[in-house]
Amino acid sequence: MHSAAQSLLAGAEAAPELPRVPHLRPLYDLGCTIPAGDPVMVCGRSGTMKSLFVMWLCHMLGLPTIYFSADMNPRTVGFRLAAMATGHTTKQVKAAFARKDGHGQYVEALASSPISWEYDSPITWAAIDQALDAHVEVWDAWPRILVIDNLMDVEGAAADYTAQMDAMQGITELTRDIGCTTIILHHASDKPQSKQDPWKPPARSEVKGGMSEKPGLSLSVALDPQTNEYRIAVTKNRHGPSDPSAQTWASLYVDPDTCRFYPSKPVPGSTASLGRY
Repeated sequence: MHSAAQSLLAGAEAAPELPRVPHLRPLYDLGCTIPAGDPVMVCGRSGTMKSLFVMWLCHMLGLPTIYFSADMNPRTVGFRLAAMATGHTTKQVKAAFARKDGHGQYVEALASSPISWEYDSPITWAAIDQALDAHVEVWDAWPRILVIDNLMDVEGAAADYTAQMDAMQGITELTRDIGCTTIILHHASDKPQSKQDPWKPPARSEVKGGMSEKPGLSLSVALDPQTNEYRIAVTKNRHGPSDPSAQTWASLYVDPDTCRFYPSKPVPGSTASLGRY
């Protein structure tokens, strides 16, 4: 139990937000920051590169992270991260490993990455507990970021609304208990308006099961495949402005070949803004 004064002191001592990633300036310009120690939801329809965006964000933050993925495999993750870190394309990375020469540079580029990966399907609470225990044993600290990719892959939550709500409650409690930032990926429904404007971020009302109500921050994402514009709307923000209708968004640009996101459209052949590591 905290008194009012203790609550104020505890809040003042806690980091209010995660370190800022310069490439996310358009999102910060909307008045959005990524809070530390709170659940964050990233929602979008299928094919909107939600996983790639969150991978890139974790890579750029460079904080101790456990990433639970039910859909990706080590090969996909490794090639994407190597591309992010070096600016080479995933095709170049794959070719180097196929030739079995020249791939040492990619291994070296990721040697200091603080991201640990768990490939579980479904994602079970037992696996989460085991991964957290292993992280503490190695680092003597909780991870700063925990990623659940995605909510419907949590054990029992594939199609059951009550199980999804229970999973969200469990994730929220875990986030507060260990003080990390938990990023939960989730799907938006394909309603008629999504077919009329498929490259618009889905509104908060379009998130399956209404699950975006629980996190302190909910981001809605969409991809325009013709221009590679990556649109991010802030549909819920406990600490700042938001637009539940997703009519307002920040624009980034994704280079699918190098798995990188930029605040403006990158110049072809540019080597600017290389990866973090």
